[in-house]
Amino acid sequence: MGVFVFLPLVLPLTAWPVARRAEQHLHPRTATWLLSLTAAVLAVCSTVCLALLMVVGTAQLPGNPLPDGWSDEEVREAVPYDEIAGKAAIPALLAVVVACSRVLWRHRRIRRGAEEALARLPRKPVAVLPDEVPYAYALPSGRRGRVVVSTAMLSCLNGPERRALFAHERVHLTSRHHRFLLVVQLAAQANPFLRPLRAAVTYTVERWADEEAAQAIGSRRVMAVAVGKAALVSRGAPTATLAGFAAGPVPRRVAALLGPAPAVCVWPPVFTAVGLAAWTAAAGATMSALSSANSAVTLFFVLKAATPL
Repeated sequence: MGVFVFLPLVLPLTAWPVARRAEQHLHPRTATWLLSLTAAVLAVCSTVCLALLMVVGTAQLPGNPLPDGWSDEEVREAVPYDEIAGKAAIPALLAVVVACSRVLWRHRRIRRGAEEALARLPRKPVAVLPDEVPYAYALPSGRRGRVVVSTAMLSCLNGPERRALFAHERVHLTSRHHRFLLVVQLAAQANPFLRPLRAAVTYTVERWADEEAAQAIGSRRVMAVAVGKAALVSRGAPTATLAGFAAGPVPRRVAALLGPAPAVCVWPPVFTAVGLAAWTAAAGATMSALSSANSAVTLFFVLKAATPL
């Protein structure tokens, strides 16, 4: 394996350039898919890397339940700096598992709490709650989900702006934006180097919903005014894994809506800044996957050879 076993831990750095470029120059839908897939691949590979190192580290601990042969010199030689890296990987992997579990637990708890609060209301696509706190967010549930909005939020908007709000949240539901947000939240917990991608996707999913909602209501300006007014009074969604109307960098969203609509492209041209950044991120994700696979296969055969019959 050599030093290549450590590559998945640092290769997420190759995705930093594409995070900023993608949210500025790509269509929000394309940027969301690109950044989410890149984050997922890099996070899985870095976690596999920690797991491989943890196996070597755990085998060196006295009283471990692993076969004695797994702590032989031949096995330890497969990992550079095995004494330090192997033992450091144990708390690191434990921290990743705990952090990801907390994100999943909080996401599930918030969703279940919201569903229980709405259980006594009529089963309609929009749930209006009598609340003095302004908020609006998309609550995924089943195939369609529901738009949750407070009376305080509705009182801050006029008729066209309310239509913009509902159109925006419906895009969140139909496009399953909560899944993208959950993926990048988990990825950022698995590897801190992926936090720029989490911030970028938080912005691009809102821009995605802004653009499709503006097209649905037929006015980008009304959409921009609604976003701006809601941001001044809203507290946002109850958790980062749910999409809210006033989430993300609102001034940038408003400025983008007041400008021309973004061009739709499946993949950016190679000989552009965003194209080079995208290909760099793709190359980094590919190298990370290959390195993880190579390390896993190599360690499997090394451990198999060291396992007593």
